[in-house]
Amino acid sequence: MAAAAMPTPARPGRPSWAALALDLILGAAAALGQAPWGLWPLTVLALAALCWRIARAAGPRPAAWHAFAAGLGHFALAMSWIVEPFLVEPEIYGWMAPFALALMAAGAALFWTLPAWAATRFTPGFPRQGLVFAALIVLSDWLRGWIFTGLPWTLTGHIWIGTPAAQLAATFGAIGLSGLTMLAAALPLAFWHGPARQLRRAVPGTILSALVIATAFSAGMARLVRPLPPDTAIQLRLIQPNATQALKWDPYWSEVFFRRLLDLSAVRDPGRPAPDAVIWPETAVNFLLDQSGTAPQEIAGFAGAPVILGIQRSEGSRYFNSLTEFSVRGIGPVYDKFHLVPFGEYTPWGDLMARFGVRAFAAQHGFGYSAGPGPRLLDLPGLPRMQPLICYEAIFSRHLIAGETRPAWLLQVTNDAWFGALSGPWQHLAQARLRAIESGLPLMRAANTGVSAVIDARGGLRATLGLNLAGRIDAALPGALPPTPWTRWGDGPALALVLAALALAARRRYQHG
Repeated sequence: MAAAAMPTPARPGRPSWAALALDLILGAAAALGQAPWGLWPLTVLALAALCWRIARAAGPRPAAWHAFAAGLGHFALAMSWIVEPFLVEPEIYGWMAPFALALMAAGAALFWTLPAWAATRFTPGFPRQGLVFAALIVLSDWLRGWIFTGLPWTLTGHIWIGTPAAQLAATFGAIGLSGLTMLAAALPLAFWHGPARQLRRAVPGTILSALVIATAFSAGMARLVRPLPPDTAIQLRLIQPNATQALKWDPYWSEVFFRRLLDLSAVRDPGRPAPDAVIWPETAVNFLLDQSGTAPQEIAGFAGAPVILGIQRSEGSRYFNSLTEFSVRGIGPVYDKFHLVPFGEYTPWGDLMARFGVRAFAAQHGFGYSAGPGPRLLDLPGLPRMQPLICYEAIFSRHLIAGETRPAWLLQVTNDAWFGALSGPWQHLAQARLRAIESGLPLMRAANTGVSAVIDARGGLRATLGLNLAGRIDAALPGALPPTPWTRWGDGPALALVLAALALAARRRYQHG
């Protein structure tokens, strides 16, 4: 009689809808550590719970589902501002908003899904696969700054901006802060031996996690109490016209906003010296640079100082999002934004499609902006050497110029009217603070509708002008710190620590078969 065939073990599949709903809630809770909420303890607890759920997953497929649902909840809440550009003209584009949010959240969630799948595929077993998942999330945060031109927004490490722990970025960068987050979240698993249901076994690791966070805060405080270099003698005036995006290019209102820029620039304050330069935000005026005529001299004369401003320019059929200086001498050196927003400022592969006759998406034919050559420094008369960053470029630490050509300060001009008023502008401001910490350089920020700010070399907010306000900030340019360890080594040390942890996990897996 033939032997009966052995039944094939069932492959673990998708978790229950109730389990996925819990993952979704955990992901959304983890998002509340981001600006403007700043509830970082909730993020650490939520991510710790997610690491535990990945650690006890029955295989790669359920682990991937858990991580995808959590990532979906996280990015849908943290980046909900993505719908705002579609609501500027809701009668035309409003219908796209929910699809944009869903697609963005689902795409970003894959950066959590793949680490979960890999952790359970290559290092199976509780609790190791949860620890490996945490390490891979740090690498995933780094990759998000590069893949498809990069979008390093709401990294897990951004929860520390505004706390003393953010000062660790001066040595380890934003990725080091992600490492701190995931280390704190994963440590409760590190000494857990035995069944996953016995939660008391997480107590030693939880205590160690608290000690790690306390140590990070203490190290940050030690850096914060050191004296900053004195402010420079340079006086700058930041102008915020509060031009709402829906009205910005309206013929009547654009003139109103332009007059507001002039009036705010020309204010004479008897108690303060005249500014050495006035700074206007991104795309501040309603005319092209190459059609400005005598406007540079007239604007500088009215302001009583050179005006650094964001402005559009054309070159043949191409258009550029640019920054320059207007002075009584005319137009100064020009910087063209080079890291453009995909689908916002240009269509990826648009110029390539033009070769096949599809010209409607080609920047070379005026459909969107063309990219400038790359990061550069500007030497303007009477001012220290400066690196300009236009809007989106400030979220990329890899664009900061270091070494012997290091600037004395950073300037960000931006138009955050696109991002609404709830979370987007505050997250953008937080990342500008992080660039100051990483580089050890002050950053002056002129925003169209807010938040304009004077940020010192340790990321401190010296002065701010909040959302939806018209006004100005008069301030001395803060002094710069010496080059930070991060400017010398970049993300190398943080990535090396993560790779060492993964190598250790792989070695232990090999030793234990």
